[in-house]
Amino acid sequence: MRIGLITSEPSHPLLSLTTALLAPDHHVDVLDPRTPLPVSEPLADVYLLKARTPHALALARVLEQRRACVINSATATALCQDRTSMAALALSADLPFAATRTFTTLARLASGPALSGPAVVKSRHSRRHDVVARVDSPSHLRDLAAAHPDEPVVVQDFAPNDGWDYKLWAIGDRLFAGLRRSELSPEGRGPTRALRLDDLPPGWPALVHRVGEVFSLDVYGVDIIDRGHGAPLIVDINAFPGIRGQSGAPEALAALALSRSNGADTDRLACRGAEDAGRSGRDRLVRQSPESGPAAEP
Repeated sequence: MRIGLITSEPSHPLLSLTTALLAPDHHVDVLDPRTPLPVSEPLADVYLLKARTPHALALARVLEQRRACVINSATATALCQDRTSMAALALSADLPFAATRTFTTLARLASGPALSGPAVVKSRHSRRHDVVARVDSPSHLRDLAAAHPDEPVVVQDFAPNDGWDYKLWAIGDRLFAGLRRSELSPEGRGPTRALRLDDLPPGWPALVHRVGEVFSLDVYGVDIIDRGHGAPLIVDINAFPGIRGQSGAPEALAALALSRSNGADTDRLACRGAEDAGRSGRDRLVRQSPESGPAAEP
């Protein structure tokens, strides 16, 4: 079997360990997202989309148009990069997601009515080195806007919690968990601690699987905070996160790639079904203008 990795970082621990598991019996190709199109034949049986740049998404869409299986689909990956659309889809599916308002720029947010209390301001478009900050005062907001005046942002009311982010990851049906200080914590983020699934509050594993169904994702992360007594609040969803240091994650990814081979009709249909479902969710939400939807504020 041929497996394609869409990534500019094939040495990433999850990918390199997965490649080592697959390489003895299968051919693993690396497609740098910056590679000029078209992709040469023969196509791989399955592609793992471990990149989120515009070039990577364009490459994935071309492969999908040629009926290749891509995990996760380009549509599902793109949806998770837009925090406005992410929140709208999650809330429409009755997931316990943080209520989210959208502003075209940070400058516009700072020039408008004062926030009603502590809030979390994030870049609308999720990417490396994006804006994620707790804002407790008008002066803090003005300083943030001065540094990033033209940044489109979303605003979520700060939810009191124990200061820890529960990092939950899924690879197919397999779940992994970790615990890390919130990046909003005064102590800083710090390392991720291992967490047994048995130590999660009741219902959380099922909630993670439900997120995958709603967002048509196979490899994804869900960031949850505990609002008290095990009440979950989802604050972020990521397509194909790093899942570093999780025992069994490379094995799970290798098994998922092999199970989604285009050589098996049922798995090819599952891959196409995920792509179609992701497109359906995108079509319902992304048609909205940045400030016209239920998750937005003028």
